[in-house]
Amino acid sequence: MAAILNGRNHVAKNLSVFARIRLGEISDVPHIHKLIYQLAVFERFEHLFEATEKSLSATLFKSLPFQSVTCFILEVSQHPFPQDKHSKNLHYTPIVKTVDLQEPIKDLDSNVFKVGNLDSDFDGHDIVVVGWVIFFPNYPAFLAKQGFHVDNLFVREFYRGIGFGKMLLSAVATQAVKLGFCRVDWICLKWNQKAIKFYEEGIGAEVMNEWGVCRLVGKALEAYGGN
Repeated sequence: MAAILNGRNHVAKNLSVFARIRLGEISDVPHIHKLIYQLAVFERFEHLFEATEKSLSATLFKSLPFQSVTCFILEVSQHPFPQDKHSKNLHYTPIVKTVDLQEPIKDLDSNVFKVGNLDSDFDGHDIVVVGWVIFFPNYPAFLAKQGFHVDNLFVREFYRGIGFGKMLLSAVATQAVKLGFCRVDWICLKWNQKAIKFYEEGIGAEVMNEWGVCRLVGKALEAYGGN
């Protein structure tokens, strides 16, 4: 029985996959662009989607990890991950886990999100990107310490309900603790009650109902910024 069913007809011997969280890099931009678009559709903000691969390449990965905008990429394989450039990264040691599945994953877009050459597997590896998280440092002044703000966290629909989203958020929290940061913040849409319940009951996060998001954007920003 296959753990991941896709257009290449790969077959795994058991219901488990290898998962890895690693630092994103410039070569991930095509996948990141597709993930952001899928997130926009999921959150019903498709009309606000303007990012292009060119604009992402021009604005991401311009500073050292964790000092500015940083992203983690979550990928899976039916085989153990190789000792590659990611495993030797000086700034971050990837998190690698074996994840047991209740049933095979039917990934209809596996070829679109495959890492590397579509025509051949690298030493038998069939690595597929399944999600990502993008975050950056903030400064909670009341505490006089740095924290992280998570801007986007997304797992592709074929891989939800397995625990991959929790893995991504945990990776950010782990890095915050390692750096001595005081907290991790993120925003959740109020209609996404399933996520809110998980954040409160599953990981012990506090939902700040008394806070609202204020935003200047577009013409309003230009008008006010021009004063």
